[in-house]
Amino acid sequence: MLLSAAAATARLSWRLGWQCARGTAVTKRSRGIIQHASDAIISTDGQQRILQVNPAAATMFGTSALAMQGAPLAQFIPRDQRQHLSNGSAQYFGNTGIRMRMKGRRTSDYAVTGLKASGQHFPLEGTISSLAENGNRIYTIILRDITERKQVQEQLEQSYSQLRELSAALQTIREEERKHIARELHDDLGQLLATLRGDLALLQRHSGHSAAARKLQKGMDELLMSAITSLRRIAGNLRPRALDEGGLYFALESLRHEFEARHNIACSLDANEEELTLGDAYSTAIFRIAQEALTNITRHAEARKVVLSLYRADGALHITIHDDGRGIAEKDMDKASSFGLIGMRERVWALHGDIAIISDGGTRIMIRLPLPPEETT
Repeated sequence: MLLSAAAATARLSWRLGWQCARGTAVTKRSRGIIQHASDAIISTDGQQRILQVNPAAATMFGTSALAMQGAPLAQFIPRDQRQHLSNGSAQYFGNTGIRMRMKGRRTSDYAVTGLKASGQHFPLEGTISSLAENGNRIYTIILRDITERKQVQEQLEQSYSQLRELSAALQTIREEERKHIARELHDDLGQLLATLRGDLALLQRHSGHSAAARKLQKGMDELLMSAITSLRRIAGNLRPRALDEGGLYFALESLRHEFEARHNIACSLDANEEELTLGDAYSTAIFRIAQEALTNITRHAEARKVVLSLYRADGALHITIHDDGRGIAEKDMDKASSFGLIGMRERVWALHGDIAIISDGGTRIMIRLPLPPEETT
């Protein structure tokens, strides 16, 4: 019995020793991973006192691990530089003042600004996790320096802004060119064709009664009338005279009538003429948006009815274009080849507006354009 007990004790001692050795090995391996990690890792207690850092963290903040241990977290992540979320349901981790929606998620849920030993501020993001150790809450923060990413992002935003400005400038230049060409066609070539038709009418009254001559004159008159009609159509497509002569409301009414007559699709305009008394830039942009929307409807929607609605509210003009067609697929909204939608968005964004396109038993385009102060009264 004594031998059996001694053997059991030896086995138990060996097992405990093996487990202890295994635990020590795991601990060493974990510490080795932390020490050699490329991301900065900082452990703090609930009072924001730094307990442990790895070499990457010390390098990131331009100091040594020994100098960071025991120091307050605010020395390296100042509280007044922390960018809090406005979400009322956000939580604090410990007493650090860093908010997050959920522990363990990436710090895209919150943002902080680091402070190097040299006094330089720089942007950070990372993850936060916590665990209980001997009845105390320990927090582990994994941080990444995103300075280069921020710089690239700022450069992209600047390029995007410049492209927007260029697009708006090109739209303005194109509209001015259209207006100029349309005026030249109407005033010069239109007048010339009208004069030729008048001269032909005089020739018909004073010419002989030859059947061949009358037939030739009739053909010439028909050709001249066809040329005048084509000229008016081309000039109208370049720049609708209704927009200059009657304003936006009259131009939209003309567009609606032409749309119904050409495509046999019912189209109604819900708007107040007085509310559509706007400057040339706004009037032209809104007309082109409506024109492009109706063009898209005829090409893709297979609709039977379209409603255009425009009204003012809260210093903005609200535009809704709704059809009862087959709707638009979400994947089609961002296609590079969807030039009609891209054009509408660019016109809206050039006026600092918002646009939303949804499919709800058809397609609904909702636009909000902030009006200049002189046009809100």
